[in-house]
Amino acid sequence: MEVHGFDWDDGNREKCQDHGLSLDQIQSVIRNDLKVMINTNHLTREERYHAVGKTEEGRFVFVVFTFRTGQIGKLIRPISARFMHQKEIDQYESQTKA
Repeated sequence: MEVHGFDWDDGNREKCQDHGLSLDQIQSVIRNDLKVMINTNHLTREERYHAVGKTEEGRFVFVVFTFRTGQIGKLIRPISARFMHQKEIDQYESQTKA
């Protein structure tokens, strides 16, 4: 899927930064090797996705996002982002081992 950028505004910028992540870190995590799952528990008009990735420093991050169409094309709109707790990391790693 071709994505043309990120959709940031006052509605999601502050919420995503509340957990100590910068916008640059969130965008970097999404651009890198990201494991994405559709969120089937959230009932809205738009599909939401859960994603797990790592910062450049190696910290695990959990991101919730959706897609929006803007003037330049399809955009990723982060809804929430936070560092993962060790228990979540352990569970994720045990589920993804080959």
